[in-house]
Amino acid sequence: MDVHQTIAHRIRALRDVKGWSLDALAERSSVSRSNISLIERGQSSPTAVVLDKLATALGVPLASLFECVGESASQTPSPHSSLREQAVWQDPISGYVRRNLSPPAWSPIQLVEVEFPPRKRVSYDTGPRDAEIYQQIWVMEGRMEIAVGDRRWELGTGDCLAMRLDCPISFHNPSSRRARYVVALCNLLSESRSHR
Repeated sequence: MDVHQTIAHRIRALRDVKGWSLDALAERSSVSRSNISLIERGQSSPTAVVLDKLATALGVPLASLFECVGESASQTPSPHSSLREQAVWQDPISGYVRRNLSPPAWSPIQLVEVEFPPRKRVSYDTGPRDAEIYQQIWVMEGRMEIAVGDRRWELGTGDCLAMRLDCPISFHNPSSRRARYVVALCNLLSESRSHR
């Protein structure tokens, strides 16, 4: 399935589970109703910032918007994720590329690989969520500057940073070379996959 269709189905499914109308999600996320409608029809290429606003409103990690929903309730999600099946998405503004590494089988942990272009920045106005979501960022190549609330961290190859997703976060690659890192997320109030 195309990554934009995956995002479209996932947002609609999460909205349906909550019983929210488009207007209700628009109000909670500060994303316009028309924009959400286009995203849910797979007719828009939303930015990372817009997707984070929707994920925050829905109470899930951004990574969960890239998960494929099983086509049938009788299907058992696979505990294996092959490279060719991993959803790859590129932010249309910054050009950063994210690959969902985790398999479809439910786990409280999600892994994402990110390639971040030189001199680019992405800032999320992340706030408190219904679920407690934690993440760690392990830099495999390059340098990243990450601001979590009022604190700023400079990470080089091999460095790792842990944080809770409950305050604004900014990612910046200050160098002239790409950075590559893995994000590990843990959602302590993960929803059941039966709702996906």
